[in-house]
Amino acid sequence: MHPHPSRRSALRAGGALAAGTVLPAVVPGTAEAHRRGPAPTARDPWKRVPDILERIRPPRFPRRWFDITRHGAVGDGTTLNTAAIRSAIRACHRAGGGHVVVPAGRFLTGAIHLLDGVDLHVSEGGILAFSPDPADYLPAVLTRWEGTECWNYSPFVYAHGRRGVAVTGQGILDGQARLGPWESWYRTGTLQGPDQRLLRRMGSEGVPVRDRVFGAGHHLRPKMIQFNRCRDVLIGDLTIVDPPMWTVHPVLCRNVTIRNITVESLLHNTDGVDAEASRDVHITGCRFNTNDDCVAVKAGRDEDGHRVGVPSENIVVQECDFSGRWGGITVGSEMSGGVRNVFAEECRINPLDFPGHYPVKYPVYIKASKKRGGFIDGVYVRGFTGRAVERDVVFVNMNYNNGEGGTHPVSVGNIHLSHTTIDGARSVLQLVGLESDRLRGVHLSHCAFTGVRGPDSIAFTDGLTRHKVTVNGVEVS
Repeated sequence: MHPHPSRRSALRAGGALAAGTVLPAVVPGTAEAHRRGPAPTARDPWKRVPDILERIRPPRFPRRWFDITRHGAVGDGTTLNTAAIRSAIRACHRAGGGHVVVPAGRFLTGAIHLLDGVDLHVSEGGILAFSPDPADYLPAVLTRWEGTECWNYSPFVYAHGRRGVAVTGQGILDGQARLGPWESWYRTGTLQGPDQRLLRRMGSEGVPVRDRVFGAGHHLRPKMIQFNRCRDVLIGDLTIVDPPMWTVHPVLCRNVTIRNITVESLLHNTDGVDAEASRDVHITGCRFNTNDDCVAVKAGRDEDGHRVGVPSENIVVQECDFSGRWGGITVGSEMSGGVRNVFAEECRINPLDFPGHYPVKYPVYIKASKKRGGFIDGVYVRGFTGRAVERDVVFVNMNYNNGEGGTHPVSVGNIHLSHTTIDGARSVLQLVGLESDRLRGVHLSHCAFTGVRGPDSIAFTDGLTRHKVTVNGVEVS
């Protein structure tokens, strides 16, 4: 893990970690949510990054400490401590904010709901072990499940509409998902499948969110950490293992910092970080050993994603290690609300000192379809290094899940990869545009790819450029 950003990244940040003014959250249905934003003033899009990082200010907390053991928590690994932890959170919030401390020990708990001004701090040697009993994540809460809003089991750590919330420390969050029923819900297809299809139909038909009630008696797996409609969010330094589904999920949030975390996830659909319909997000110094995408940028699914209508924008990913099963930096597939201005730099793919359980299939993976519609405008990647890519270095697929059909217009373009070296891949580019909605503007520069086993595959793509790009030692024009 990278305990500190490099000097070069720190200079780019322009003091991003200092305390500063608070920006309003993105709210669905407002003009802010739908605006396209001004045209860039600088020819080089990377010149926007210091300004983005200057706006991203992690919350600071008063020097007040609330040890959960003083509220009755017992770190024996078997006592259920949900009530004691919630008591400490309420006391911290009433006092004006501070740190709720999990000391050394193994503390079993159900759902944890954070309040304004609370940092849940898991100390070194401390473990929050989450109950494998679904009943411990009821009553249902408002959530977004694979891009569609509904009421479902509470995420293991959850906050809704809060300001100044954090989960930090050198300790461990253990989802214990393999001890629970979560994987069986997914793997058989007979449990999660019907609820998944029902929720998608509700979203497409415009069923009011208040009537999309799942939870008890249903089989939609909860997320590990979800901050919903929050602002001023920090997740830092933790090791997070064995989540039941997506690991860290800021949705409809603004001003989010995720730094120096390690994610170890082996169950299906256990992405590392899913930044969804959120603005001004900094993900830095993290390590991802996942059974799905490492970092995914999302913005809602199908008609429900269009209804909410909030894009993800100004996402900066720096100095991360990617050892996930699918994409390193991924955009989509839930992107109906649109995505713009994703920047990723200086990340390592399948590094020898962090090999992971699965090799990355696609260091850059972009997924869209006419069923989901929306737009992706501006994905900028530079300084990636890596090895042993299972498939293609860049896969842009505008026909993702082609059996879904759909008639929504979809726009994908302005994809840049530069100053990148990869040794070992099936091909460099697999670009799948649509005859009706062509992929526009894929640009590679100053890249060297070795050990490439096959040719590129290009379909319905306009404006592909390569400048100072070599493949197996031969420059490609």
